[in-house]
Formats: sequence, structure tokens, C-alpha cells
Amino acid sequence: MKGILEIYRYTFFYRWTALMVIVFNLLYVIFNLLTFALFVPFLQIIFKTDDTIESIAEPVYNGGFVAFFEYCADYFQYAMQSMADNDPKGALVFVCISVAIAFLLKNASRYIAIWFQSQLRMSVVRDLRDKLFEKAMKLPLSYYTDERRGDLMARMQSDVGEIEVAVISMLELVFREPIAIAIHLGLLIWYSPELTLFSLILLPITALIIGVIGKSLKRTAKQGQEQMGIVYSMMEESLGGIRIIKAFNAVKMVFGNFKHENLKHQKLITKAFRKRDLSSPLNETVGAFVMICIVWYGGSLILNPTQESGLTGEQFIAFIIVFSQLLRPIQGIARSIANLNKAKASQDRINSILDADEKIYEKENPVEIKELSSAVRYDDISFKYRDDYVLKNVSFDIPIGKTIALVGESGSGKSTLADLLPRFYEVEEGAIYFDDINIKDASLYDLRQQIGIVSQESILFNATVRDNIAFGMPDASDEEIMSAAKIANAHNFIMELEDGYNTNIGERGNKLSGGQKQRVSIARAILKNPPILILDEATSALDTESEKLVQEALDKLMQNRTSLVIAHRLSTIQKADNIIVLSKGEIMEQGTHEELITKKGMYYKLSSLQGINA
Repeated sequence: MKGILEIYRYTFFYRWTALMVIVFNLLYVIFNLLTFALFVPFLQIIFKTDDTIESIAEPVYNGGFVAFFEYCADYFQYAMQSMADNDPKGALVFVCISVAIAFLLKNASRYIAIWFQSQLRMSVVRDLRDKLFEKAMKLPLSYYTDERRGDLMARMQSDVGEIEVAVISMLELVFREPIAIAIHLGLLIWYSPELTLFSLILLPITALIIGVIGKSLKRTAKQGQEQMGIVYSMMEESLGGIRIIKAFNAVKMVFGNFKHENLKHQKLITKAFRKRDLSSPLNETVGAFVMICIVWYGGSLILNPTQESGLTGEQFIAFIIVFSQLLRPIQGIARSIANLNKAKASQDRINSILDADEKIYEKENPVEIKELSSAVRYDDISFKYRDDYVLKNVSFDIPIGKTIALVGESGSGKSTLADLLPRFYEVEEGAIYFDDINIKDASLYDLRQQIGIVSQESILFNATVRDNIAFGMPDASDEEIMSAAKIANAHNFIMELEDGYNTNIGERGNKLSGGQKQRVSIARAILKNPPILILDEATSALDTESEKLVQEALDKLMQNRTSLVIAHRLSTIQKADNIIVLSKGEIMEQGTHEELITKKGMYYKLSSLQGINA
């Protein structure tokens, strides 16, 4: 029920559009019924013999809502008999024209309903994707270490697609099909209450079948959507790692794994489709069984002279016609319930993202951060991703204008310390202070506006060089962008590109070399002009020539800035004001390059391994 209420809220966010869908769907139901009801008075006339024809007096309207419809039906029958007495062929033409107009109005109403449906369903899909993408941008980095990005993409695509179908199914289930059933039942009761009661006794069989299939369908649909997430993840990982796959001759192996998972998805979805589609033929079969029983019972009422049922042959034919139309909305309910059961599984998966804990929250009235005046201070920091601490009681200062370097083996906690400063992860024990302000009390925007990051992996986007350098700074002028590129030693190679600064560099900047990508990243940081700089092994993946150019650019970038540098190549941080040596999340020693070499401790050993002398 909760899932249906959520879909209801999505739908009626657009009240006017939803109302138009409901109104024109109801008009469709009414005109659809009229196309059959218009024949009934004429049938009563042409099936009567001359001996049984009785003149019908012109009806009189005595007031009342129900009496109005009876008056309309009686008056139409009176008019038809009058026409049939005077001109039977003319009466037939009149009926045919009336039915044609009813068909035209029915189909026009249906098309207008579909026209509004198209706008409604795509508006809901757009809103849901917006919410999912916005949530994805707000979720902490820790979320992406536990979840597959491909699964997130699957939820934004296939799961949202199920909600799209459910929006219309919900409107039909709540506002069209029950009203259609009520109108048809009202007409059936008017024809023969006894025969209607008999037919209703048989209909719960259909409801029982719908319920059994629906529960099974939801279970299978959820499994299918989860498997779709696995398939998307494999596609995303394989396309991103195509170079390594080819280099290790693993195409056959990767394709085999993908084929296996894709086959599992195909079987699950096929199973779901079969269960969903089973409801329609089953309903038709049950409907046929019910119809046969009604024909038998209704025929018995007419043929048995001892029973005074008041049901004539013409009315019985009309009853059968209207009852056959009653089965259509019943089948529509079955179809809508099947779609909603599939959508419930998708809604659960979507909610697991929308309800995910963002973990990084701002205070209601955050403290304003201005430019750093004294130091950034790590005060007794302990941190763990899951069970084991990766940082233990770490304390140090980054004085304004100074360069602090973090060194140590992989997994010692260097990158974690850097990620805690812009609050990519939340400090659990201890605190980080920006001057005297706890960064938890500050605005996330203000804090991150003070920080520039250049990482080992150059994160570039499928856009022009200009757009990548000015990322997050859309108002930057061409002169400012060009100046930043020159400082980063990037201007010369950019001008050699096909369209210079307007050259599209491809997905993840793959049209550029590693050194070129890194210099574009540095130009981006220079343009931002942050007072605090984080360099996360910015030169470790480069060749010697590229490293030299990038290091020159970094030296220019670090001038007069407060810098936190993570380095594996110790040659790049010999001029640092303080070098902190980490091991298993703890500070082992710290000092300048000369001081640490003199101590002949852990830093000395690392320097010796890299051939660095005092």
C-alpha cells in the first residue's frame, strides 16, 4: 500500500494533468458503453412480432438523478418506436449514425487521455531521475565503495521505467476501471438483478487468480531488477577497463562472465513477463467460463415459462453484450495490479537510494568561513571505514603558507587524512579546525571553496579543454583560462590541438596523454585559486619528462599556498616544511627532510630505497 501511495503522490504533483487524464478516461468509458446501449431499443423493436408490438406512451420526467437516466432511456425507446412505425429503414440509419458518433467521441476521448498521459508519465520520470541524480551527488564517497555504479544506473533507468508504467496503471486502477465496472453493473442490474447477482457470484474466482499471480510477480520482478543492476555494472566496468581486458587477452573470459549474468537476467525477466502476461489469458478463460454459465442461467430464465423473471430475449442479448464489456475493465484491473506489483519492487530499490543516509550534513546555521589566517589543525583524529581503525590519534598542524607532506606505505592512511579535510568523509573521533572553526560547524560550500585538489588520477570530463579548466567556474574569462593554462605549462600543447581550447578531449580526457591530463587538472586548480591545496600523488603515474613539466607547474601552484601533499616519490617533497611519516594509521615521525634523514628512522629507510641521499 505504501508503494501505491508514493506513486499516487508522484502522479498528483501534476494535479491538472492527472485530472484531465481521469476526465477523458471516464468519457471514454461512457461513450464506449453508449456504442452498445444505443442498439438495445432498436433490437427490442425489430425482434418483436406484429402481435406483440405495443404502443409506448411518451415518458414524463418526474425529477430525481436516477429517474433522469430512466427518462432518457424510455424517451429514446419511445422515439425509436415512433421512427420504426413510420420509417424502419430511417430508424436503422439513425441508430447507425448515433453509434458512429459515439465511436468517434469514444476514440477522441481516449486519444486526448493518452495525450495527457504522455506528458504526465514523462514528467514523473523526469522528476524521479532528477531526485535520484541529486541524491547520488549528495551521497558520501563511502556509499560508492559499497555499491556498484552500474546498479545505480539501472535504478535510474529500468526501475524508473517501471514507475512510468505504474503511474498510468494507478490512475486506471483507481479512477477508470472501478467507475467503468460500476456503470456497467448499474446497467446490468437495470436489465436483470437476478442474472447480475448470479454473474457476480462467479467473478471472485478472477480476483483470487489475480492475487496469486501478483504476489509471485513482485518477487520475480525484484530479482530481475537486481540482476539488471549486476549487468549494468559489468558493462560499465568492462567498457572502462577495455584496455586491460585486451592486454591480458581476457575478452573471451569477460564476455563469458557477461553472457552468464545476462542469461540469468533474461530468464528472470522472461519469467516476470510470462507471469504478468498470464493474467490476461487466464482472465479471458475465466471470463468465457463465466459467460457460458450466464448464457445457461439466463437462457433458463427465458425458456422456463413457470418463472416470471421479466427478462426478454432482446434484453438478454443486451445483457450479454454489456457483460462482455464488463470483463474488459476487470482485465484492466488485473493488468494494472500486475504493473503495480512490478513497480513496488522498483519503488523499493529507488527508495533504498533516496532514503540512504547522506552522513555528511550541514548545521542549520553554519559558521561562515573566510580566508585562512593561521592554520588548519588535525586534533586527535581517529577514523574507520568499517570495523578497523585506519587512523589512530593523529594530530598535526598545517600553518598558513606552509607545505606539509604525508608519506608512508600504501594503506597507512595518507589519502584518508586528505579526504577528511573537504569532508568527503566525516570525522568520527577528534576534530579538524579551520583556524578556530570546527569544519563540522562550517558550510560545505564555503569549506570546499577554500580547497583545490589535484589527484593522481586526473578526473576530466567529456567536454572541451576550456570547459574542463573552467569546471565549476562558468563565468571565467578566456584570458583567465589561458593564464591558468600557461602557469600549468599546458598552453603550448593546448594550442597544438585541433581546435585549441575548444577541442573536445573525449570521455575522461582520453584524447590526451597522462601528463597533458594532469596539467589540465592543475590549470583547473590554478583558476580556482584556492588558499588551501591538496596534492594526492599528483606525479606518481607520469614519465620523467611529463613529471618534470607537471612538477614545475605544481611548484608555481604551491607558491604562497597552504599545501597538503601526499607523495610516494620522496624527491618531490624534499622542500616541504614538515614531512609526516605514517604507518598503519599512526604518526611514526615528522620533521624536515634533513631532520628525518639525520634520525635514520622510517623515512631514512624509504629514502634509501629510492636512492635519495641526504
